[in-house]
Amino acid sequence: MGLFGDSLDKAVQKAFTRPAPKSAGARMRYLVKQLKGTRAVAELLSMSQRQVERYVAEQAKHPRKDLAARLEHEVLARWQPQIKAQARQKAASTGGIVIDTRARLGYDAPIGSTDQLRIRDLTVALPPHYAARLFDAQAAGATDDELEKIAATALKEVYFQDNGQRAGQLEEVRFTDIRHLEFGL
Repeated sequence: MGLFGDSLDKAVQKAFTRPAPKSAGARMRYLVKQLKGTRAVAELLSMSQRQVERYVAEQAKHPRKDLAARLEHEVLARWQPQIKAQARQKAASTGGIVIDTRARLGYDAPIGSTDQLRIRDLTVALPPHYAARLFDAQAAGATDDELEKIAATALKEVYFQDNGQRAGQLEEVRFTDIRHLEFGL
C-alpha cells in the first residue's frame, strides 16, 4: 500500500483494545490459526511450509527484515476486525477524521490571488462524510493518488474555503511533496 493507505490503517489500529502479537512465533501461530494451516501461511508469506513450522515451534525466532515486515503487515491486517470496523463506522458516521500533514499545498484560483505552492503544516478535522469517502475508497482498492485527491478535496472545502465561508471561486488544491502524513480518529 502507499502513504495514504498506510496512514489510514495506522489510525484505525490505534483503536485496538489489545496489542497484536509481537514475537515471530506468536505472529506465525496467529496466522496459522486464522488461515487454518501452515501451507496457507507459507504461500501468503512466500516461504516454505517447514520454515513456518519452525517459527510456530519456536525453533526459529528472528526472521529477516523483509519477512518480519510482511509478517507484521499480515497480522495487523487481520487483527481485531470488528474493532477496526467499529472505528471506521464511528469516524464515517459521527466522529470524522483528523489529518495532520506537512506538505506543499497550493491551489488553482483566478488571477490575482495568492495561489503559489508552499510548505504548510496543517492539522485539520475533516467531517464524517470525508472519513467515509476515504475508508470506502480504501476498501474498494483505491490507489494512493485517488486517496490523495479525496484528501485534497477535503482540505479545499474545510481549510481553504472554510466550509463555504470564503474562496468560493477556488478550483483545485494541489497536495504534493508530502513530508509528513498522519490520520487520527
